[in-house]
Amino acid sequence: PVTDKVMQKIAMFSNVPLPRIFSMHDRASIYTIPDAMRDGGLDREILSLLKLHERVNAKQEDRERVTWSAFTKRLNAPRAHKVRIGVLGKYASLRDAYASIDKAIEHCGTALGTEIEIEWLDTSDVATLAEAKQIVSKFDGVIVPGGFGMRGVEGKVRCVEAARVDRVPFLGICLGFQVAVIEYARDVLGWTDAHSTEFDPATTHPVISELADQKKIEGIMGGTMRLGGQDVQIERGTLAHLIFGGREVVRERFRHRYEVDPKHVAALTAAGLIFSGRHTKHPIMQVLELPIAVHPYFIGAQFHPELTSRPLEPQPMFMGLIAAAIARREPDFAQTELGKRWVRTANGTSAPVTA
Repeated sequence: PVTDKVMQKIAMFSNVPLPRIFSMHDRASIYTIPDAMRDGGLDREILSLLKLHERVNAKQEDRERVTWSAFTKRLNAPRAHKVRIGVLGKYASLRDAYASIDKAIEHCGTALGTEIEIEWLDTSDVATLAEAKQIVSKFDGVIVPGGFGMRGVEGKVRCVEAARVDRVPFLGICLGFQVAVIEYARDVLGWTDAHSTEFDPATTHPVISELADQKKIEGIMGGTMRLGGQDVQIERGTLAHLIFGGREVVRERFRHRYEVDPKHVAALTAAGLIFSGRHTKHPIMQVLELPIAVHPYFIGAQFHPELTSRPLEPQPMFMGLIAAAIARREPDFAQTELGKRWVRTANGTSAPVTA
C-alpha cells in the first residue's frame, strides 16, 4: 500500500487534493477493490466532483453494500472444502484466454466455501488414453474448454474418454461439448472415424458439422457463426433441469460455427447420450449429459456458460461441477444443505430450488 507520506508527496507534485489520492495496490481478488475504494472515500469524492450527492438512493445503496460486503466476507473466509480442477485445453500457456473460466470458478469457490486449486494443461501432447487417464486421475473434476483449430483436439478426445470412463466430474464447453460427442460416437457407437467436418471433411460419420442453413451463407466473414444470446430449452427430469433450478428455458451466450449433425442425434440418443438442452425451434443440440447410473456429473454445453457467471450469481453448470468434485472427495457433502441443492443423487429433481 502507498503510505500517507507518499500520498502527500503525490498530492503536492500533482496539484491534486490529498483526499483524492488513493492506494490501489495489488490484491488477492479484484472483488475486494470496491470496498477498498469506499473505505478510502473514493465514491464520496466522485459524487462531490460531479455534484450528484442528492441523486443517491441511500437506502438502496445500503442494501447493495450489505449484499456485496457479505460476498467479500465469504471470499476471504476460511474454506471448508478443497478440490483440484484441471482445465484441459490448448491455450494453457496463455491464461488470459480462459480468464472468464477462471472467474467463474472463483465465484463458485466462494459460494460453496471451497478452496479450488486450478491446473491448466495443454492437451496437444496427450497421445494415448493411458496418458489421458494419468492426467485426469489427478483431479476431482475437469473442464475441457473451447478453441479453434485442429491442434490439441485428439488430446481433448482422449481426456474426455478418461473422464467418462473413470467417472471424474466433467464440464465440456463449446469445442469441449463437441469432442464429447465425437468421443461418445467413437467409443460407444463404434464409429471409429467419427469427427467434426471442421477437422476431417472426409469422415464417414460427421457427428459435428455446419448445418445446411449455415452453409448457404458460406464466404461471408463471420456469417456462419452463431453469436450472442440465445434461448435454450431444458428437458425436465435431467441434470441440466436440476442445476438450472427447474427452469425450462435459460438464456446463454454462444460463439461457434459447428453443430451436432441432426442426422446422428437418434443414434447417439439410442446409445445413451442425453441431449437435455436444445434450441427452442430448431433441431440444434445445446446441452448434453449422461444419466447418473453411468456418471455422477458429465455435462457439456455448446454455449459458453462462463460468460454469464457473476460474483453474486455463479453459473449453475460450474456450481454443479465444483459440488460434484467436492462430493467425489467428501461423499457426506451430498447430505448438506448445499449438497442437496447441487449434487445429483437421482436423475432429475422433483422439487427444484432456485439458488
